[in-house]
Amino acid sequence: MKTLIKYLGALLVICGVLCLVVYYFWVPSNALLASSLVLEIVGILAYIFINRFVE
Repeated sequence: MKTLIKYLGALLVICGVLCLVVYYFWVPSNALLASSLVLEIVGILAYIFINRFVE
């Protein structure tokens, strides 16, 4: 379980990148841009804080 939690931030960043890919190739909407921004920021912060406390 700890290994899954350890990579949660990276998974959120990857989901943000996938939103940007969908925006670029298929559906140009501002909702995808906003959701990718939120996923990227939350993913980076989660990666920093989770890896600081979980060993």
